[in-house]
Amino acid sequence: MKTPTQTNAIDFDSAKLQRLGFGQPSLVPRRPTTITQLRQQLGLQLQTSLEPERILGVFFREIQRLVPLDALQYRHQASDLRLEFGHRGHHTASYSLSHEGEHLGELIFRRNQRLVEEELGQLESLLATLLYPMRNALLYRAATRSALRDPLTETGNRIAMDQTLQREIDMARRHLNPLSLLMLDIDHFKVINDTHGHTAGDTVLRAVAAAIKSQLRNVDMVFRFGGEEFLILLSNTGRDAAAMVGERLRQAAQTQDYRADGERIELTVSLGCSTLLAAESAESLLRRADSALYVAKREGRNRLAMAG
Repeated sequence: MKTPTQTNAIDFDSAKLQRLGFGQPSLVPRRPTTITQLRQQLGLQLQTSLEPERILGVFFREIQRLVPLDALQYRHQASDLRLEFGHRGHHTASYSLSHEGEHLGELIFRRNQRLVEEELGQLESLLATLLYPMRNALLYRAATRSALRDPLTETGNRIAMDQTLQREIDMARRHLNPLSLLMLDIDHFKVINDTHGHTAGDTVLRAVAAAIKSQLRNVDMVFRFGGEEFLILLSNTGRDAAAMVGERLRQAAQTQDYRADGERIELTVSLGCSTLLAAESAESLLRRADSALYVAKREGRNRLAMAG
């Protein structure tokens, strides 16, 4: 059976919100019984967080007081954000959220029973409470990501790496899961810069970063560790599996078509791999991956070396 979908563009400005009853918030009952009360309560609750997951989670929970739903999905392509609450239903109602021409994402309500017109009207009225909180959350998310990302390669920077590595080590120990690191270095990168210029070098860095990310899972993380070095953090990955990933990255980077002024650039990478030991520190894990990388370079480059 074809899934019915209704798509609406939501674009409210401040004046429209006021006409819908979104002025200064007032005290409301803890358990709303009307759509007006629920709108007022949501207007207060949704502005207490800058986390999209929490905002949408509260929204999904509260709107079900009036309109029972099986699932809510949200996606915002520009910020690479995809969230889902509940279980998928057969019938959907889709909305494009926007404010003053600024796209705030796509929202999809799902239910096994078809949504009737009255329920759709209630959902559309309640959607207005999301606009300002989601706009603020997306702005905050963009600012945070910008501060933690390398602008050239769109990978995490050293600040993000320092924050993430210790967190992943703690999590691996808590859940008794393996954790591995790959340190990747572009071979003879200085020659590329000296021969073809720094613009070509930047292009190569971006292409290598893209090649790395294309071979990884969503849960894996990539950081620019130095000028031409990248660190790949492989959660829940033991020594043998990390070696397979490292070899896959080496081949992917080597087979890319790098060009400068129409001339092909031959490129290889070397990698060092370390796997977390019992009671090992973040500094030790990094040091062992770096030592393994040194071994790979000393033995002729274009290869993967494993830490002892």
